Amino acid sequence: MAHHIFQLESELQNIPEAAPKASPSFSVSEKLARYGSSALSGVEHLTLLVGKESVALALIRHFGSLTGLSRASLQELRQFLPPRKAESVAAALRIFAIAETEHALSEQLDNPESIYKACADMKLLNQEVLRVFLLNTRYRHLSTVEISKGTINESLAHAREIFRPVIAQSAYAFVLVHNHPSGDSTPSESDVRLTRRLSEGARILQINMLDHVIIGRAFGGRPGYFSFKEAGLL
Repeated sequence: MAHHIFQLESELQNIPEAAPKASPSFSVSEKLARYGSSALSGVEHLTLLVGKESVALALIRHFGSLTGLSRASLQELRQFLPPRKAESVAAALRIFAIAETEHALSEQLDNPESIYKACADMKLLNQEVLRVFLLNTRYRHLSTVEISKGTINESLAHAREIFRPVIAQSAYAFVLVHNHPSGDSTPSESDVRLTRRLSEGARILQINMLDHVIIGRAFGGRPGYFSFKEAGLL
């Protein structure tokens, strides 16, 4: 893979530009000042972050899209950019997801779409993460507990680790959430077994398991999530 990676910014600068400048008259900065950020494309926003359009275009070509770039690790970005600039780009690419998550968490989390919005950051993760959202009687967010990282299976997602914070914080209900880095939110057999086992345990303990939502990415008219409750599996 090393031969696909540009080690120095100077190498990036020598790549022919694959698209015309943002405007024949104005630089990206001037266009921003005159017309506002809504007038800029994604590449133009990225150009403001990295300083040169040729560098922005090279990043998009390497990672395939802005979505692909948003999933890049800091280590990957540092192969293209100086350390401080790589840090700035990594932070900027995640700010929107953080803002969307914060807004969603201030609303009722009583349906899979609202849960999906509250997990915007999970769409950018490159590994599976299992979280529990604890809710009050109005299905408002109390806290989020991260249970495990890595491939989610029944041996890693112990029922006691999931139920413990629910009981400790006297939550009225909880939602189990995990992501599929592939973007395909279709549940695996292990996901189905885990959900069934937790649902049975919740009934015994008289705990309200509201849903288990798998976070993926929307495509082909399909939502970017799978809800076990919506599918009649909970």
